Amino acid sequence: MFSTILIIDKRKELPIKYKKSLENEQTSVVISRNIQEGLKQIQCIIPDIIIISDSIEEDLSVFCEKIRTLTFNTRPIIIALSKSADIQDRIKILEHGADDFWGEPVNIDEFRTRIQAHLRRDIEINLDNKTLLPNKKIVEKNLKRLLNSEEKQATLLISIENLNNYKSVYSEIAGDKIIQTLIAIIKSTVDTIDFLGQIDEKTLIIITNPYGAEKLAAFLTFAFDTVAPKFYSNDDVKRGYIILKGDRKAGMRINFVSILISGIIDNYKLISTPEGLLERLYSIKEIARIPQGSNYAIDRLKLSGDFSNDNLTNNNQIFISETDSSLALLLRTSLELQGYDVIENINVDNSIQPKILIIDTDNDLSGLNVCKALKEKLNFVNSKIIMTSSQHNKQEILSAGADLYLPKPYEITDLIQWIEYFIKK
Repeated sequence: MFSTILIIDKRKELPIKYKKSLENEQTSVVISRNIQEGLKQIQCIIPDIIIISDSIEEDLSVFCEKIRTLTFNTRPIIIALSKSADIQDRIKILEHGADDFWGEPVNIDEFRTRIQAHLRRDIEINLDNKTLLPNKKIVEKNLKRLLNSEEKQATLLISIENLNNYKSVYSEIAGDKIIQTLIAIIKSTVDTIDFLGQIDEKTLIIITNPYGAEKLAAFLTFAFDTVAPKFYSNDDVKRGYIILKGDRKAGMRINFVSILISGIIDNYKLISTPEGLLERLYSIKEIARIPQGSNYAIDRLKLSGDFSNDNLTNNNQIFISETDSSLALLLRTSLELQGYDVIENINVDNSIQPKILIIDTDNDLSGLNVCKALKEKLNFVNSKIIMTSSQHNKQEILSAGADLYLPKPYEITDLIQWIEYFIKK
């Protein structure tokens, strides 16, 4: 549900009438008959609007003040309903935390319209300026509701990968079009009762029915990869990757923009906060990252063989293949002083792959075959390959599978900076 309204009213008929007039696919309404139940529901459903009737036993102004103190983080809209016509009563209630005061009886159509106006204003101030999706504040509120709910629901986190590099080549406007296209695909697929929000520019959240969540993730990855080639030049599409430009990153090979989707389906028992839920989704996303391109992983994906957890273990191993023995010794010494574990041989049966491979392609580019074998036959998907060569054939080197082409001669400090960049990434 996009919006939640709590009515605190001990009367029998009027609150039910109010609920029927307000409830729809995007808005849920909960009724509490007493103060204790109302306070409990405030903590549970995190309402956007709280409607309080003076039928409750406690003084309305005191209760408004208590609610305002209790909800200072979420800041719901508090609307007081009263039969009192005394202006001083109204002023007192408004001064003690209520945002609006309505005298009863109230016309039901006016009641519904005024509530919708409050909801509309609350939604509009919490929309992202570019995408018009609910922002992180609304996302966290809905995640908290999910964790407190007994309904079976699924949560999907969608991350757009390589977007900044794409923007550096094709412009900010082109990057925004990719985001808009992805959102259009999602909106055309999800149900009207599903929640779609945005954590940041490159991260979206969907709360949906658990029974179709995996099919939804599979379709979104397929649909995005189907339209993605339209955002690149013909040369880049034929080549299969982007070559970055500029003084600092010139010659670096970057994969196309893709999406990674991580999901949890009705398995929130060990999660108590929205932050914990997001942290778990981000960790699941790293599993989806293993194959190149768009992919998804749902909850506890069982891994075995080449994709076992051992392959994801962080390490600082660097393999060096350099024909110049003097340069090889200099590289080894410099990297060991930086705290890296430098190796000269690769054990293809070892479950832990070197984090970085530095390969010299010789004068005849014979190292290209080594690079191809590592990427295609030996499946070194978790390793970054830096190819160095005095033969300045950038495209051929990158097409062989290298992640970075570094022309000789190069500065050792530049190489170390690139290594640090890949390690952190």
